[in-house]
Amino acid sequence: MTDTHPLDNPVFAALTGEQAQFAVRYRNAVRYRPGISPFGAVADELSAGDWADAARLVGAGQVTLFVRTSPAPPAGWEVVGGRQGVQLVASDLDPAPDPEAIALTAADVPEMLELTERTKPGPFLPETVQLGGYLGIRRAGKLVAMAGERMRPPGFAEISAVCTDEAWRGHGFAARLTRAVAAGIMARGETPFLHAAGDNANAIRLYKSLGFVHRREVSFVAMKSPK
Repeated sequence: MTDTHPLDNPVFAALTGEQAQFAVRYRNAVRYRPGISPFGAVADELSAGDWADAARLVGAGQVTLFVRTSPAPPAGWEVVGGRQGVQLVASDLDPAPDPEAIALTAADVPEMLELTERTKPGPFLPETVQLGGYLGIRRAGKLVAMAGERMRPPGFAEISAVCTDEAWRGHGFAARLTRAVAAGIMARGETPFLHAAGDNANAIRLYKSLGFVHRREVSFVAMKSPK
């Protein structure tokens, strides 16, 4: 079975295209470099050979995060964590640069890691910032909100790590930064998309109010490779 849309298998599409420089690959299996992101993918989830490639790529007994249509693991793999999610795509989004948003770089990584550790927007590692497009808002010199880009399948870019310090929620920072990151994406001629936890009703409501529409349900599945 061949994927007909870049967002059907976004990790594979990104790492065999625009983000190949961030990839580690063995035949039909790819993953982001360690330190950048825990996500991996195979070209065809129906092929036992592709999953054998993935096992060789990550090593025996190692855990990798996959975006799948089903949480059921392939033969020999063990599910060790994960959650249900949704994939949304910008349809009627009004992008807008934000005058307070500052570009975040490697120098900001300690604060970014601290913020994401407190707010849990999803995986964020010490080198994730290399994927680019990260913007933040500061108050009294402290980073209190951020958002950036992660997967870049052909023609699309994922808005990710949207988070706000609990003490600063209710100020509209998430919406502002989402629109600001989207402005950079759309200026390149790409379409913003994002993933959200299926039970995060507030986030999904926010994204839909900004002009994103539901595309499909997905499973984020942490799987341990065969030993």
